[in-house]
Amino acid sequence: MSSEKSKGLRGLSVVVPTYNEAENVRELMERVESSLKGVDFEVIVVDDSSPDGTAEIAEELGKIYGNVKVVKRPRKMGLASALLEGMKAARYDVVAVMDADLQHPPELLPKLLEKIEKGYDVVIASRYAEGGGVEGWTPLRRLMSKGATLLAHAILPKTRGVKDPVSGFFMFKRGVVEGLNLNPIGYKLLLEVLVRGRHDKVAEVPYVFRPRKRGESKLSTKEMLDYVKHLLYLAELRPLKHALAGAPKRVCKHRPASSPRAVGASSALSKPNCHRGVHTKQLRVERHVDI
Repeated sequence: MSSEKSKGLRGLSVVVPTYNEAENVRELMERVESSLKGVDFEVIVVDDSSPDGTAEIAEELGKIYGNVKVVKRPRKMGLASALLEGMKAARYDVVAVMDADLQHPPELLPKLLEKIEKGYDVVIASRYAEGGGVEGWTPLRRLMSKGATLLAHAILPKTRGVKDPVSGFFMFKRGVVEGLNLNPIGYKLLLEVLVRGRHDKVAEVPYVFRPRKRGESKLSTKEMLDYVKHLLYLAELRPLKHALAGAPKRVCKHRPASSPRAVGASSALSKPNCHRGVHTKQLRVERHVDI
């Protein structure tokens, strides 16, 4: 099925989730503005109450450039919900998702947009397409990244034609996800777009992923587990997903002896009537890390 036409205006909305990116946000905006000259676009900064004043700096930049929208959230609520909130605030018919830490080069945005204009529904900045790569990673980190990609290909057939299905830097037409109830676990929104979105044509544009200039990124065990849970959720492998998440709590209610169902019962009268309860837990990620 081809992607639906977006109801938004023609142009580009760049969604940038932030938390403690005060050192990077000025350079990011300068490079985005320089890269997208001649394009109708906006930058939507979704900030989770950064204590370093990221949101305030972004608001100042908005007064300078006139196309920066800042969504300030009351507390740290996680990257996945920040991306979704930014997408809801977007006014244009094409949406880009990228980080504020400058590991995703803004200079690539025009190349991604060019592919969209040629008819592609989803365009991915890819580390593993020919010409792409990573710098500054240890052999273990490289192995983990390749393993994450192979795991996605094995569990989610719709990702098999994509060399970098776990990229955090991509662009898509709004119609691809419009009306869908996206529910990414952790931060791999692209997996949701590829598996659940309405798209016919997907392209990858190579780039080199480089270490952060400022700040620190860490790939934790929790983030890796969240990634596996997300794969299983998308594949609807519920038994395995529940095993990873832990058994749900048991909710028990005692039947009163006078209950009609209890009449004639023997030892069952003293046993609680238990059933599996459903419980959910919000998964939060300290900082977006490309696997």
